[in-house]
Amino acid sequence: MASTCSPHTDPPTLPLQNDDANNMAAKALNKRYEGLVTVRTKAIKGKGAWYWTHLEPILVKNPDTNLPKAVKLKCSLCDAVFSASNPSRTASEHLKRGTCPNFSVTVSSTRPSSSSSLSPIPISSIPSLNNNNNNSNNSNNNHRKRSSQMGTHNLLHSCSSSLALVETSSSSRYFQNQNELLNYSPSNSMLSQHHHHHHQHPLVLSGGKEDLGALALLEDSVKKLKSPKGSAGPPALSKDQIDSAIELLAEWFYESCGSVSFSSLEHPKFRNFLDQVGLPSTVSLRRELSGARLDARFDEVKSESDARIRDAMFFQVASDGWKGKNCCGFACEGENLVKFTVNLPNGTSVFQKAVFTGGMASSKYAEEVLWEAVTGVCGNSMQRCVGIVADKYKAKALRNLEVQNHWMVNLSCQLQGFVSLIKDFHKELPLFRTVTEACIKVANFVNTKSQVRNSFLKHKVQELEYAGLLRVPSPKCDTSKNFEPVYVMLEEILSCARVLQMVVMDDAYKVACVEDPIAREVAGLIQNEGFWNELDAVYSLVKLIRGMAQEIEVERPLIAQCLPLWEDLRGKVKDWCAKFSIAEGPVEKIVEKRFRKNYHPAWSAAFILDPLYLMRDTSGKYLPPFKCLTHEQEKDVDKLITRLVSQEEAHVALMELMKWRSEGLDPLYAQAVQVKKRDPATGKMKIANPQSSRLVWETCLSEFKSLGKVAVRLIFLHATACSFKCNWSSMKWVCVHRQSRVGLERAQKMIFIAAHAKLERREFSNEEEKDAELFAMTGSDDEMLNEVFADAPSV
Repeated sequence: MASTCSPHTDPPTLPLQNDDANNMAAKALNKRYEGLVTVRTKAIKGKGAWYWTHLEPILVKNPDTNLPKAVKLKCSLCDAVFSASNPSRTASEHLKRGTCPNFSVTVSSTRPSSSSSLSPIPISSIPSLNNNNNNSNNSNNNHRKRSSQMGTHNLLHSCSSSLALVETSSSSRYFQNQNELLNYSPSNSMLSQHHHHHHQHPLVLSGGKEDLGALALLEDSVKKLKSPKGSAGPPALSKDQIDSAIELLAEWFYESCGSVSFSSLEHPKFRNFLDQVGLPSTVSLRRELSGARLDARFDEVKSESDARIRDAMFFQVASDGWKGKNCCGFACEGENLVKFTVNLPNGTSVFQKAVFTGGMASSKYAEEVLWEAVTGVCGNSMQRCVGIVADKYKAKALRNLEVQNHWMVNLSCQLQGFVSLIKDFHKELPLFRTVTEACIKVANFVNTKSQVRNSFLKHKVQELEYAGLLRVPSPKCDTSKNFEPVYVMLEEILSCARVLQMVVMDDAYKVACVEDPIAREVAGLIQNEGFWNELDAVYSLVKLIRGMAQEIEVERPLIAQCLPLWEDLRGKVKDWCAKFSIAEGPVEKIVEKRFRKNYHPAWSAAFILDPLYLMRDTSGKYLPPFKCLTHEQEKDVDKLITRLVSQEEAHVALMELMKWRSEGLDPLYAQAVQVKKRDPATGKMKIANPQSSRLVWETCLSEFKSLGKVAVRLIFLHATACSFKCNWSSMKWVCVHRQSRVGLERAQKMIFIAAHAKLERREFSNEEEKDAELFAMTGSDDEMLNEVFADAPSV
């Protein structure tokens, strides 16, 4: 692809509203108010500061314009109103320092007394309660909050009375256990009613705290015997409600795809939860969800998928998993899960099946499995399958199938192409090897020398506020095939650059340098500016390519985008060379070598035929971007088109291609295809209607009979084999049950159901990645407030 040519002109964008200053200020205030409400909601649920229970955000509006004028905080105890600029300071000054007349009373009434320890009420003195009292007590016990400041008077009042079986100076964990006990036992409200009448010495039980549960059960039994009608259990559900609840539970369980085991359904705590919500204990969920219900759900989903495939005129088969990259980077005893999905012309994907292979498969075996998948979907209409995209076997299996079936376009996954480029740099660029070896030497020395290690950990805690050794690739790890551990090490050493500088400046390290030549060598590396520049260069390049690969994985580009993607990569690599004073020649050679390995003539043909990339010339016409192709790529377009049509249509198709090259598309339709809008999730500008490129060929360009058939079958093809991601739990489950026919069949059905649901939601990540994102988020109130106040005007 010619480097001097831009892929296409800037497409028109949807019109945006011009907001005046007042509207901008109002939006900022609304954002500030919504952020405060979000923080308060999380805090009330137990995930934030205590004072949000008493402070409520309010939005003050201008009576004339009805636009937001200010954001304030209102005290729910005394109705006082304050500025919302610093909630923490407001809470400290208004609540803690006694300014609020009602705060001290509320807190003192909700906290248990520390000066007295009460004994339990004798069981014989417990009076019978009527239904109204029971209902009242149950409702009070159901409102559990995070701390005493949250105003749950009845709950903590009960804690200070009936749970005076031990001293009230027990730990917070003990009181948390007591709250659970109180919620379990309906009779604790009766005990709390006698709090002000019984001041006895603590009762010492022979079994210690473990006796509290048994005592609560005993009290509960006495209560049920004294007033059996008043001790109503969980609400009774009708048969339809029970069936509906189990159906929803089953869908969640199937879609979790191994994250939740069948044995977990029989866990006592989970059974207690089901009892509380009214599901009968007689139902065996393990047997219910692994039997006929699983078969019925699988049949339902399978028939729906088959119907969608039948409705499509043609499709592409995607095969992912041949690389053996199992979930979370773990290997499961050589077991690979190869997933097959069907990409439809309307942009959706349908799961077909999962195949379990034993480790590395030969190219011939892969070819047989791929063709079996195609025939399983196509039946007798083999030409409905436009082609295959897979993450491996481009050179042999995919090419053989393409040669044997002239209508097929078989592609290698672009995501794997970018990942492989990092490995190419590691193998062929000396800078990578130099930096990797130096970093391993530094990390191993710091981690293994006790005196240096202790100094490193001390300074790391001081500087970064957390401890831990430097992460180093395992000696068993083949970094030429898996660069990820090396990347982690580079990132770790860069983040500890200041710490390492402080370590080598210690007097103890200087003494070690006198006796140990390796210590002198490591100190020389750490104090050498060139080492850090080279490390930064390698890390930056890998981060650049990884970023593009991650974007490819998320966006799942079509093959018409392949040439612009690689051109964008070339430009970024060239800028990287200029920034770090790296010779461009060897770097460009590595990039071009990987490009040629991944290139397919369909890239050029789709790029020319997709109206999305039409370019406006000086006469106002929107023409295909032939000038962006090299001479060889132009020949590839002609060859591919003639291969995809019959011999009788080849001449006609080439004549239509010449007409398309000279006339292009009507400017109005071309602009309509290229219209973009902002994605609310990412903020990026994206094509407003991705299907318009194909629809234009099927409607207003229907005069191109032969070329049109090729165009619609090319421009919808995906450039990646990325499918939904399995959980590590599901892979482990497959490994455990692969020797059992019944177990393996059950695993395949659950994977099919889970994959179907995720593809319906266009959710391509797995639960482990979501959990990692969740734990990576600090989620502190101060950080969220900073984000809320960032764009807010002063009030």
